[in-house]
Amino acid sequence: VQLQASGGGLVQAGGSLRLSCAASGLTFSTTQWAWFRQATGKEREFVAAIRWNGGSTFYTDSVKGRFTISKDRAKNTVFLQMNSLNAEDTAIYYCATGNGILSTIRDARQYDVWGQGTQVTVSS
Repeated sequence: VQLQASGGGLVQAGGSLRLSCAASGLTFSTTQWAWFRQATGKEREFVAAIRWNGGSTFYTDSVKGRFTISKDRAKNTVFLQMNSLNAEDTAIYYCATGNGILSTIRDARQYDVWGQGTQVTVSS
């Protein structure tokens, strides 16, 4: 099972990026997918998550209204559209999937499979 994250890069403040996370080798459906990020010198933090069935979405406060998580069930892919980027969004972004429960959807320990990370750098 592999998650392949892509779409990161260098963008100016106020710009946009779209991250993708494609799964391969999954032989079962997982209940939730998420994006986390880790900035240099900081702990990994939750960014956004989506329930595979139903499509409920969840965001950390700092990205609400700017980021949108979505999924393409047929392609086993999850996206993170990031708009109005600022320097504080600079980090390595990781996608993850797992079979956790709704109440712990923001907890990284609930995710079993992780992608390799993609660097997002926002210049001010």
